[in-house]
Amino acid sequence: MLVLAIDTATPVLVVGVGRVDGTVSTLAERRVPTARGHAEVLSGLALDCLAEADVARSDLDAVVVGCGPGPFTGLRVGMASAAAFADALDLRAVGVCSLDAIVAGTDVARRGTTLAVTDARRREIYWARYVDGVRTDGPAVQAPATLADDLDHPDTVVGSPDHAGLIGLTAEPDTEAPTVAGLIAAARDALVDDHEPEPLVPLYLRRPDAVERARP
Repeated sequence: MLVLAIDTATPVLVVGVGRVDGTVSTLAERRVPTARGHAEVLSGLALDCLAEADVARSDLDAVVVGCGPGPFTGLRVGMASAAAFADALDLRAVGVCSLDAIVAGTDVARRGTTLAVTDARRREIYWARYVDGVRTDGPAVQAPATLADDLDHPDTVVGSPDHAGLIGLTAEPDTEAPTVAGLIAAARDALVDDHEPEPLVPLYLRRPDAVERARP
């Protein structure tokens, strides 16, 4: 099974192509640090990955997309793009929690207790807790001080190193964003299931920053 994977839930835009058989393998991947401008580069990166992987669009079997938690605008771009690819190519679109994908793509995070943290802006942190790679709490959004008070010390921390530092912890290196393999691994059960996947639902966890002005 050939899969196009997309995630725009963190400051690193992730796009790539992978294969699912007995294992998950990455055929091509692009990781671009960008807090803005996802819409301008995402489609081009996807086409670059398809070309590098020598995979035609008609060869794809599914699209996997990270559904957050993440900032409103960036997350919306990634999910809309994934839905558009899936609709145009008549593919299934499978959504996953982006924090789950970070954990699924990191071998050390699949053992013991793991905390995944990413930037929620507004001086807050998105987080989820895992035991042996299975999410047991979250995803949620919280201020660093209150989250630190609520935490038992985890065996492993993944995600944003800056935000792990805000709660006195150290994140594993190179885990700030999901990998293509992690996105696909997090979606594996849904990909091999013959049933229609659940609708794509963004995990905003709070209202968007922009609000409509009150009418006079």
